[in-house]
Amino acid sequence: MARILCVGALTMDTIFRLERLPEAPGKIIPLDAVEVAEGMASAQAASIVRLGGAAALWASAGDDGIGDRLVAQISEAGVDTAHVRRVAGARSGFSSILMDQTGSTIIVPRYDPTITAAPDGPPDLQGIDAVMTDVRWPAAARLALAAARAAGIPGILDADMAPRDVLDALVPEASHIVASESAAKLLTGAEAPEGAAWRLFDEHGVFVAVTAGAHGCWWTEGAAIRHTAAPKIDAIDTLAAGDVFHAGFAVGLTEGWPMGRTIAFASAAAAIKCTRFGGRLGAPTRNEVEAFMAAQG
Repeated sequence: MARILCVGALTMDTIFRLERLPEAPGKIIPLDAVEVAEGMASAQAASIVRLGGAAALWASAGDDGIGDRLVAQISEAGVDTAHVRRVAGARSGFSSILMDQTGSTIIVPRYDPTITAAPDGPPDLQGIDAVMTDVRWPAAARLALAAARAAGIPGILDADMAPRDVLDALVPEASHIVASESAAKLLTGAEAPEGAAWRLFDEHGVFVAVTAGAHGCWWTEGAAIRHTAAPKIDAIDTLAAGDVFHAGFAVGLTEGWPMGRTIAFASAAAAIKCTRFGGRLGAPTRNEVEAFMAAQG
């Protein structure tokens, strides 16, 4: 079984599902609520395990009680947390998330700056078959992607929205760029995902995918741009859908699937997640994804 090192964010999210997002101050009773350890890389790692892969996490947390709960929850999800850095005296990342019944959100995160300080050195990639990084711990992401390149294994970048200098530093290090529509536009200036995918490929010469939610995914095959439509679903919670997509992509890539199947699998996994409340807790199993794809025809 391929083993993937996920690098980046680890936060404690408190998610409140409301009938509608607030328009004025006041007390609101939620329809549902959950506290869950996630963050982009952490949600990806937990979702990889759900999808039948193996994952380790290189992330940073404080030495506080929140950090203890973060590590415990991610460990319980089957992720190897031996590489999680605990920073003495630091406060672990956390956020409050308000969500309406369509999945629209208001997110209020809090990160202690010492959490994202540069690590002492690159990760140990012994026994690792691929690296996948987000953009929330940039110094660690750059070291991990460079180490993956040196080791001759895939280095996947989840190029989501971040300061332009962060994206500019990380994109050239990746062997596979999977970008959100908004980040791809920031990097290339292209209005359409297809054009952004082409410009990123033209500049960097590596695999590129640009995800656009319900509009699907544009990805490169040689010098051609392909499009995979998103499955039609009734979304109630899009939180962590991109992370589940990245998890499915990493699983397919490391198992050597054709890219068309990999993108379709990742898209189906993300679609199923969007029908379930709870952030990464809604990530499906591999059997659920395969059954969903079979039913879709």
